[in-house]
Amino acid sequence: MDRSTVFDYQRALTLTRHCPVYQPTPLLTIKAPSGHQLLIKDETSRFRMGAFKALGGIYAMAAILLAQWREGNQTDIEPECLFTEEVQAWSRQFTFVCASAGNHGLAVARGAKLFNVGCRVHLADTVPVAFENRLLALGVTVMRSGANYEQSMRAATSDCANGEILLSDSAWEGYSQIPSLVMEGYTVMAEEMRAGFQAEDLWPTHVFLQAGVGGLAAAITNHIRSLWPHQPTVTVVEPDAAACLMESHRRGTLTEVAGPISSMGRLDCKLPSTLAFDILHRQADQFVCISDLDAERAVAFLATHQLRTTPSGAAGVAAVLGAAGQNPEIPDNAICLALVTEAET
Repeated sequence: MDRSTVFDYQRALTLTRHCPVYQPTPLLTIKAPSGHQLLIKDETSRFRMGAFKALGGIYAMAAILLAQWREGNQTDIEPECLFTEEVQAWSRQFTFVCASAGNHGLAVARGAKLFNVGCRVHLADTVPVAFENRLLALGVTVMRSGANYEQSMRAATSDCANGEILLSDSAWEGYSQIPSLVMEGYTVMAEEMRAGFQAEDLWPTHVFLQAGVGGLAAAITNHIRSLWPHQPTVTVVEPDAAACLMESHRRGTLTEVAGPISSMGRLDCKLPSTLAFDILHRQADQFVCISDLDAERAVAFLATHQLRTTPSGAAGVAAVLGAAGQNPEIPDNAICLALVTEAET
């Protein structure tokens, strides 16, 4: 088992529990059409924001502010102090900047509102107006910056010339500490699952994790490889229009891909996070692609089980539905785990 990268899930869980609306999200069991048992981690109610991204952006922002206080005041404060009048007056000096395909921006914006900091979010032209309106409702500055996520990311990076803090969920050479914090926040989800499986003594044999730049998939895969006593087959799932992790894994080096726009908007990323790729290249078992039609069929399937999500949110389930009937490596008694990562928008 590769333990070269281990996120501090206990620190993430301890800090996250200070959020007044924190509750573990449910783990559901349904039957796939093939008859396989399908476990669903339902993130549609996470932090009342409707997406797992809240775990990463809000946690990373809190951790950064606690570190800034320590550096500036030579003393530590407890996480709950971030909500006091004194600390909120101090935090007003900071501005966080990010690029987003939707949910990461909402998490950063929600964190900015919680901790009384400034916030600017750069969106690509492909991001729906509905996400822009949700960001504006939280009082942040929104800018349309480029035709795709990669262009908006470059714009956000350039927008940090005057002491602003770039809070990205993607890492690249020379920028990994903050994305590592974002990924550490995602391990809260993985630890909730591990604790639930431990209590029930029921462990998945196959795990399907959707990926954009790869932060979520890498954080959960790393937690599985480091801490789960029963090791499943881990499959990374990407849109066929943006299979940057699969291609990077095939070539053994970080690779940018080209492709059309996918309806899986939050996964439509053409260049992986360096940190995520490094973990997944070593620790994932396989990489698969799904089409937009596959994802839309999974949305419809989940709706019959009262789970309302998007093509991005249903991508892992789409891979299960496709693989269950076609992949001989998945036996009839397999227990499959997938994440429904966001609510219907």
